Amino acid sequence: MRRLTILIAASALAGCVPATSQVTGSVTASAPRAQAAQATPRPAGATQGAFAGFVQKLWPLAQARGVSRKTFDLAFAGVTPDPSLLALTRKQSEFVAPIWSYLDSAVGGSRISRGREAATRHAGILSQIEARYGVPGEIVLGIWGMETNYGSFTGNKDTIRSLATLAHLRYRGDFFRDELLTALELIEKGHVERAELRGSWAGAMGQTQFMPSSYMKYAVDFTGDGHADIWTSTGDALASTANYLKGYGWIPGLPWGIEVTLPAGYDHKVGKASFSAFASAGVRRADGQALPRSGEGRLFYPAGHGGPVMLLTQNFDVIKKYNSSDAYALAVGHLGDRIGGGGALQAGWPTKAPRLDFAGTKDLQLRLKRLGLYDHDADGRIGTGTREAVRQYQLQAGQIPDGYPTPALLARLRGAR
Repeated sequence: MRRLTILIAASALAGCVPATSQVTGSVTASAPRAQAAQATPRPAGATQGAFAGFVQKLWPLAQARGVSRKTFDLAFAGVTPDPSLLALTRKQSEFVAPIWSYLDSAVGGSRISRGREAATRHAGILSQIEARYGVPGEIVLGIWGMETNYGSFTGNKDTIRSLATLAHLRYRGDFFRDELLTALELIEKGHVERAELRGSWAGAMGQTQFMPSSYMKYAVDFTGDGHADIWTSTGDALASTANYLKGYGWIPGLPWGIEVTLPAGYDHKVGKASFSAFASAGVRRADGQALPRSGEGRLFYPAGHGGPVMLLTQNFDVIKKYNSSDAYALAVGHLGDRIGGGGALQAGWPTKAPRLDFAGTKDLQLRLKRLGLYDHDADGRIGTGTREAVRQYQLQAGQIPDGYPTPALLARLRGAR
């Protein structure tokens, strides 16, 4: 039987960014993870009997998808809950680590040099992929590097066990249950043998960490051997990743993002505009080059207005379909730029500035929620929803709307009547 590769765009892999990239991640969350509802897992003390009962309740759902009883029993033979996963769901570094620390880990060490070596080694494949899908080779390499350190470590967890454990915990609602059922379909249809289903703790497998549903939708047979093998075929893995990004709306020729400098007295209320409008307002690229002539972007302050300022495009949002973390998408884009010969970010990071801890971030989210500015779970993680809620509050308070939560902002919220 053939091998499978699964995506969750987080690198929950030891060979990638510490803790997890997506799925993700990465979980280095990936597109699927980005869309999954955040839910609090049930306590880890579930009994084996409760787990077995959960598995048996899956049988009618699997049968409805065309999974045979033989495949079902083979998949779950000897499977028990993995008690280590609950703690891992709480340690996604792309959401909780300082962004400068995360980027240092993601784009530091040998990852740039290895990426450049991979770009030379696979130049022909990457050129064909870009011509076919419109996604630059550097971006594909950025994801490959983030997810599995260019295929050097794809994970050693039993995928069925991981998916079943997370599904039983109700982590992210029904997301992992549905991925588990899709994994059973992949076994049934001969895409992968049961013993080959090994990957990250979040169920991601292959060189670019696809979840089962992403394999079904986006895996391609780039090499033309009759099978989309994103496990052992670099061409299939990289092309599948490009196809995934294309499927989510990648715009050829548009940069993912650009570091910029703002003029003195800039009107920070203008957060989104055409490149030409930003140029007219005095916004300049940090590297001295001209802004693109067409397209639009939005300002992004990853560490507040005291740190680097980025001008992001729709393609940044496409990268986030692989992993919903702003830090992850920034790391992928920046790693791709460095692989392509670009330089480091020029502005310094405010590493000495006070930061909100987990409890403070959760308190801030709850207070923004009471003001009607935040409608997501108060999970203590700084994501797009939190940044936008902070930005709206800052606009109302007459502050620079950089969307970056700080202890001072929380103190102001606590003192509000």
